[in-house]
Amino acid sequence: MTLTSFGPANRIARTAETHPLTWRLRDDGEPVWFDEYQAKNGYAAARKAFADLSQDDIVQTVKDAGLKGRGGAGFPTGVKWGLMPKDESMNIRYLLCNADEMEPNTWKDRMLMEQLPHLLIEGMLISARALKTYRGYIFLRGEYTTAAKHLRRAVEEAKAAGLLGKNILGSGFDFELFVHTGAGRYICGEETALINSLEGRRANPRSKPPFPAAVGVWGKPTCVNNVETLCNVPAIIGDGVEWYKSLAREGSEDHGTKLMGFSGKVKNPGLWELPFGVTARELFEDYAGGMRDGFKLKCWQPGGAGTGFLLPEHLDAQMYAGGIAKVGTRMGTGLAMAVDDSINMVSLLRNMEQFFARESCGFCTPCRDGLPWSVKLLMALENGQGQQGDIETLLGLVGFLGPGKTFCAHAPGAVEPLGSAIKYFRPEFEAGIAPTSAAVPPLARPIVVGA
Repeated sequence: MTLTSFGPANRIARTAETHPLTWRLRDDGEPVWFDEYQAKNGYAAARKAFADLSQDDIVQTVKDAGLKGRGGAGFPTGVKWGLMPKDESMNIRYLLCNADEMEPNTWKDRMLMEQLPHLLIEGMLISARALKTYRGYIFLRGEYTTAAKHLRRAVEEAKAAGLLGKNILGSGFDFELFVHTGAGRYICGEETALINSLEGRRANPRSKPPFPAAVGVWGKPTCVNNVETLCNVPAIIGDGVEWYKSLAREGSEDHGTKLMGFSGKVKNPGLWELPFGVTARELFEDYAGGMRDGFKLKCWQPGGAGTGFLLPEHLDAQMYAGGIAKVGTRMGTGLAMAVDDSINMVSLLRNMEQFFARESCGFCTPCRDGLPWSVKLLMALENGQGQQGDIETLLGLVGFLGPGKTFCAHAPGAVEPLGSAIKYFRPEFEAGIAPTSAAVPPLARPIVVGA
């Protein structure tokens, strides 16, 4: 997968000053291996971090830059790092890279790992130095076989150059890094489920508190960050806080750049590094090229299957967390999907909820039973066999599975698109109610889970 450009946006060249994540990419899409990466100023930030900055300086720099998690939650990275214990006696601690990229319609981390594996390694090396972690793991989605191969080669190259292992850069600091492939569960994107899976346990989320910073991998302090988040660290350390903040568009409360994309029946589906604050319309029209001939934009999701649907009139929203929140949903991963006018929303939502129901860990009742219930109701509506009250039951499930009602964020993310689809396209759901059906009280229709 390569980055593409379309229309006026193609006139903007990728440079180190404007595209900290992607300026090193090769035009042919091949990986940037160690020698080329180092020739392109690679590991310069790591050398600066080891030679000129204290561990606390690195943490404070990342905090001052306002870097936020790029996996979808958007928690401030420097604040998260600051939660790691200061007690020097806690000498066993871990850094985990969450590379279990299983959000439907999201492939940004894959591109970074396949084409710029050393950028991730450098980001992890600097982060490990700041957090005093002696061992790191890249928890990688098992289906990403090319990324696994490229990361393992890059790890060996970094070891051979003395940038991983013992006494890195003569500092006395040791850091080992391992690539660990998962068994393929969406729930592993939740950091504590990822930790359980890494330890060889069932991938259930853990109760918090305690948080991983206090009790993580094998009971030791642990920091979990997303791939794209860690890949921002070298540029922040190398070029400074003020430069990083200046990258975003005016009006954006988030700093730096973000990998954004558009898929669906657009003319130029792809992935681009863009400043926070760019409008969704620019992303859709100037980069993705608008809809293909013969198709009309019906609605769109801003950042993965777990974000709510928006209408074409919402395209003027700025792409940052607060900008998308103003129009009623979350930015998520920042990779948008265009839904064309040939798509039936009931069928689309049935497909989505089937995925989320299958990927539930089954730990808590609302998620375990509520998501299959929504699937059965949507299947009935899809086949024209719905009953009066089914839509109200679905809306009731949206409320019962919302934020704060379940053990983790899986179910709230699953029902957010369902609630928004009913809000904007209720007639399509009503069309699935059988003409002779009797009224059924909301949430009273029976269900046999697994039937």
